[in-house]
Amino acid sequence: MKSVTTAAGRSESATGADPTDPTRPTDPTGPGRPYDPELRAERGFLDDARAALRRMHADVVDTETPLIGGEDNDERFTNESNLRARWLRAQSLVDLPDVPLFFGRIDYDAGTVAEAGDRIHIGRRHVHDEVGTPLVIDWRARVSVPFYRATRTDRQHVHRRRRYGFSDAADLTAYDDEILDGTDTTAGEAGDPRADAFLRAVIERPRTGPMRDIVATIQPEQDDLVRAPLQPSICVQGAPGTGKTAIGLHRIAYLLYTERERLRRGGVVIVGPNRSFLSYIRKVLPALGEVDVRQTTVEELLGQTGTANAVGTAGTEDPRAEQLKGDARMAAVLLRALWTYVGTPAEGILYTKGSNRYRVHDYAVAEIVESLRGTTRYAPGRNSLAQRIAHEVLVLMERRGESPDDRVQNAVARSRPVKVLVDQVWPKVTPEQVLFRLLSDAAFLELAAGTDLTEDERIALAWRKPPRSAKSAKWSPADLVLLDELTDLIERRAGSLGHLVVDEAQDLSAMQLRALGRRCRTGSATVLGDLAQATSPATTGSWEQVFEHLEMHDTRLVELERGFRVPGEIIDFAARLLPTIAPALGRPTGFRSLPGALRVIPVTSAGRQGFLDSLADACRNALGGEGSVAMIAADADVDELRAGLLDRGLPSALLGGADDAMETDRLVCVPAMLAKGLEFDAVVVAEPAGIVAAEPRGLARLYVVLTRAVTSLHVVHAEPLPAELRGAATAG
Repeated sequence: MKSVTTAAGRSESATGADPTDPTRPTDPTGPGRPYDPELRAERGFLDDARAALRRMHADVVDTETPLIGGEDNDERFTNESNLRARWLRAQSLVDLPDVPLFFGRIDYDAGTVAEAGDRIHIGRRHVHDEVGTPLVIDWRARVSVPFYRATRTDRQHVHRRRRYGFSDAADLTAYDDEILDGTDTTAGEAGDPRADAFLRAVIERPRTGPMRDIVATIQPEQDDLVRAPLQPSICVQGAPGTGKTAIGLHRIAYLLYTERERLRRGGVVIVGPNRSFLSYIRKVLPALGEVDVRQTTVEELLGQTGTANAVGTAGTEDPRAEQLKGDARMAAVLLRALWTYVGTPAEGILYTKGSNRYRVHDYAVAEIVESLRGTTRYAPGRNSLAQRIAHEVLVLMERRGESPDDRVQNAVARSRPVKVLVDQVWPKVTPEQVLFRLLSDAAFLELAAGTDLTEDERIALAWRKPPRSAKSAKWSPADLVLLDELTDLIERRAGSLGHLVVDEAQDLSAMQLRALGRRCRTGSATVLGDLAQATSPATTGSWEQVFEHLEMHDTRLVELERGFRVPGEIIDFAARLLPTIAPALGRPTGFRSLPGALRVIPVTSAGRQGFLDSLADACRNALGGEGSVAMIAADADVDELRAGLLDRGLPSALLGGADDAMETDRLVCVPAMLAKGLEFDAVVVAEPAGIVAAEPRGLARLYVVLTRAVTSLHVVHAEPLPAELRGAATAG
């Protein structure tokens, strides 16, 4: 690989900075620097590209959207759709000042793209000049693929691959060339380690605020998943730091590029574990030019699409009840509970028309009810029952020589005698009414449970102190899923998402997965997670079961074990928990070694104040480096520890308190329950034993917490470490 940052023939900048560092502040073209015409030309090209993007944005904003009539609903809908499409296009062309327009370049052999060869700058979105000549090619385009996949043994007609370094303000500071055609004698056959050095430099770049995209450093195994077709649905089982979340987000951006019209009709939704996680990833897709993707949690999705009473929910509940409410057996229990409302008629109906009277006997109605039971959803069944009874009346009319038509049948179905009978035999119910009765009436629960639930399970499931009515009930998140199941049993949900991304899917219960699957009946999914990080009491336990509950059968499972983000020293320490929490999974490997990344700090001073002193010292040590720092502790301890740090001169933000918590302070206090999926440069873990003791799957929660660091991990403990971690600690 040939690295060029200054004048020809030099591999270092004038200040001696590492040329693989993409953020170094050297300016080889500034005063007193050797003149580098190549770097100056690249900067000029960047300026031209930014000017072109501004013109593209202005063209969209300044162009009037033609509107039609607006006299009826169809015309108004068309106008609104056109205006929204224009707004989305304008948003996608906004130049983000801290995001470089391009990050790489590939130089093709002559005749591959053009007769004289061609240079293609690759960026996060397509940019062209005023006459339509491409300046920057979208990374998702087919012609960009060799940037990620070309090697010296399979160079795919690429002569040179160039990577660019930028400052935090998106100023171009350097470039780094990799020659693939064999003319660079400094590179070995197995590949140049400078490519790995560039990746390490990007990974170790200090971070603050939300997650950044990885579009400049997507690795071949990641690129294969990002560019996979819409079908089959994909599941990525990935160890910490393998880039699961980034793969999912970039895959969405890629699919919206290749299947935009198809996905536009159904929409795309990303489901994350909590609001803090969604806040963390919120800027990735806009940076890639995609601004119309909904990001939500399971609870929000069910609350927003469910009934009004389901939106205001209670917070937590007994773990045993939560586990049972997420169990797949509840689907059968709810089905029986609902259909228990359908009864046997005590008498038939007498329909009168003028002087004629028509009687449909109770046994005839009972036969209709039994023929409909189990063949329809509940609400359509009520309508069908009314129509079938009305049809029996029409048969009686015809026997008397009358000639009734469909209008007469509809009138009979809407008549009071038929409505009264239908309400008696097949009453109208709401999901809340059914679930309220199920959780508050022991006899009804026993009837609905059948042989699916034991007596102990029914006792655990039932409310200890039932509310007065369904309207006054405070539904928990686990209840929302049951209400959603009942809603679908009563009346089928219309429509389907085009694509669904589920992150941290290992923590979803069977019933949550069923709810998500109902929203994506004809679409596809990208499922992301790590079974070793499963902390929910209702977790399913295998990816095969996940897809079974999603009711998706055309699927592909890929396991990633190579962790790019977490240093090997940290992942090796955390992986000592795997034989206990996930014995079937392979041991992850670290892409990079970082000596000194792990510090285990036993507290020798007695009392809580001594622990707080040690914790504050560890946080100061972490803050001595660059980038973000998180202090992670058991949820119940966070407020006390945060106050103790403040008393010692260390103010911090609280994750979960505001969407921008990770942007307001370098030090963020993180409840262990919210740590999943997040990354920080340095992590200080307060009392692992407390994290383990806080919940049934506490060791899995600790595994999550220990693997959040990209640069350094500080483990502060007064109580003994879990047995799995003892003897491997490196004292700080």
